[in-house]
This record gives sequence, C-alpha cells and structure tokens, in this order.
Amino acid sequence: RREARGERREVRLVLAYSPLPLAQFIHPKNIILKAIVTSVKYIPQKEIPKMDRKDTVRFRVLRFDPDQELDPRLQDFEVPVMPRMTVLDGLLYIQKRLDPSLAFRASCRAAVCGSCAMLINGEYGLACETPVPSVESILLAPLPGLRIHKDLVVDLTPFWEKYEAVRPYLMAGKPSPQQEFSQSPDEHRRISRVIDCILCGSCSSSCLATHTHPEALGPSALQTAYRFVIDSRDGATEERLLLVGGERGVFHCHNLF
Repeated sequence: RREARGERREVRLVLAYSPLPLAQFIHPKNIILKAIVTSVKYIPQKEIPKMDRKDTVRFRVLRFDPDQELDPRLQDFEVPVMPRMTVLDGLLYIQKRLDPSLAFRASCRAAVCGSCAMLINGEYGLACETPVPSVESILLAPLPGLRIHKDLVVDLTPFWEKYEAVRPYLMAGKPSPQQEFSQSPDEHRRISRVIDCILCGSCSSSCLATHTHPEALGPSALQTAYRFVIDSRDGATEERLLLVGGERGVFHCHNLF
C-alpha cells in the first residue's frame, strides 16, 4: 500500500522458522518492505515439482534492486549438492554459473569477518559456516532493519556509526608506559568472550529496540562499550557510562513501543 506521507509501500512475505514476529527490509527511497515471519512452513506462490535431494537443492533468494524495481521478488536457483557444502558455496555457484548479477557480501570464508551475515531459513547466520541442511529448499533474505543496496547486500552505515559513537578503542587516561600496558591472565579472561565479536551486525539487526527507535545504539555498540569498561587497561569508564546511559543507550531496551 502507498501512504500519503513518505510514499510507503508494504510488501508481505512469509519466511520460515524465525523467532522474530516482524522483520523490516528498508528500501533506500523511503519504501519499507516488511516481511511477516512465523513458525509455519514457507508458503510458495506456486507449486514447484519436487526434486531429488541427492542431486540438487533449491535456493530461494530474496532479490531486490532499488534502482530497477519497486518490489522485491523471490528467485529460485537449482544448485548441485556437494560434500560439506555451505550456503556461501551455493551462492558462489549461483553467481559464477547461473546469475552473475546476484549481490551478496563475503570475504574470509572462515566465520571471522562477519561479512556474509543474513537470514537463512528465517534465522540469523553466517553463510560461510552454515551447512546446507537436508531440506528441499533454502530461503535467503538480507539482514532486517537496514536499507537494501541490492539483493542480500544492506547498508551498514547506521551500524558502524553507532559502533564509532561508543569510542571503540582504549582510552588509558594515563601516560603510556615505555613498552605496553600489562594485563594479567585473570584480567584478560574477563574480556576474552566479548573481544571475540566479529561485528557481523546480526544482533543489532534482530533488536526490536533499534527497529522501533533507529537512534538507539543497539546490542553491538553496547557490548563494545562494556568490553572497554571491564578492560583493566582502559581509564575512561565514567565517560563510556555516560555515552550508554542516555536515551540512546541501555534504557531503550525497555522502551520498544
């Protein structure tokens, strides 16, 4: 539907197996594409003959080029099944053999860079580490809540702006030593888990607080601030708490509507 203000167009799809009640796909030209997600099986627009699972798997990809199209569409690709095949392997096969116009992000292929985060059968995941499941079809969509550049590529500018807002670097608050700031094994263990974050953006994309209040920092930026607050080498605890303690910070988690 189109609304008088903002020229809003709403398109509803059904995605499978998602814990979220609502996911938003935002068009760069003020068009918001909403996808209803439920726990029911995906409802195809038309029946497609069953295939032999041993030979191929069907990739159902949400395609959308805002410069060429008004609405998103689902496109099916039949991809040969290979041993130890991941979702990223399938996407690379499609791009190389079937449709070079398919757009997605990928880099390390080792679950380190976070580039290939997307919705896979309605659940957040990294395409490079997600094995192709034993199902007839796989539904792929971009991260919700972010503007779509093309197909599975979204605009991560808001994510990085919020990350930079919490000053994601050490601020010692004291003169630097001649060599380095020392840290005991126990002190390092306190931050060992949070420093493993690969900044894929999935947690912030799934956060309903950032969907309803785009100015909210979101979980990734808040975790980054926490990582430095508990770091024994950092001396800017008060400054960081002021950054996350305002209206954009932790209190937005209790103010979804």
